[in-house]
Amino acid sequence: MAHKVLVVDDDPNTVRLVKAYLQREGHTVFTASDGVEALETARTKRPDLIVLDIMMPGMDGIEVCEALRQESDVAVIMLTARTTDEDKLKGLNTGADDYVTKPFSPGELAARVRAVLRRLPGERGPDELRRGDLLLDFRRRDALRDGQPLGLTRAEFKILGVLALEPGRVFSREQLIEKALGLDFDGYERTVDAHIRNLRRKVEPDSAHPLYVKTVYGAGYSFAEKADEEQ
Repeated sequence: MAHKVLVVDDDPNTVRLVKAYLQREGHTVFTASDGVEALETARTKRPDLIVLDIMMPGMDGIEVCEALRQESDVAVIMLTARTTDEDKLKGLNTGADDYVTKPFSPGELAARVRAVLRRLPGERGPDELRRGDLLLDFRRRDALRDGQPLGLTRAEFKILGVLALEPGRVFSREQLIEKALGLDFDGYERTVDAHIRNLRRKVEPDSAHPLYVKTVYGAGYSFAEKADEEQ
């Protein structure tokens, strides 16, 4: 299925190469060379996915992603020359869905784009799911507690959805990477832990004493089997 993709990088050679590969996949591709142009293009063209370079002059990719998350749930793949875990986690915690480290092969990036697009909301499962005072709206990729939106990132919502659909089942970090973030996700166990910490801060009434997302030491995470009864 063809989608609209925005490619943002201040290196014109990278833009041309990525654009050519994605067009070969059948996508409609828009381009931008800096952060300000990226935001303007995202607002007017409304792409399904943005390939976003982090290291750009002026407004960098992290700032662009933060601005996008204030108004949009568009999928984002970060391009980064930074290779430390902290740098990668910063991009993911900003709201990116995946990252690709430079230098990269265009074929690898195209595969990551396919993987993220396959995980867009509204693919499968119920339209809504209620667990205690939580409501998961799978059509809008939104979670609410007592009617108030929680502002989850796409990755946080996917993890919560996987857990909440099967209360009591323990998922290892590797299983959450596979089921929520995708088989192609080049992630680390620490990435899952970071998403869980952020998820708890937004979902739990008291993140220090989780009611919903439980840690099963030595095994992984689960959604409380009796969450409905504990309200």
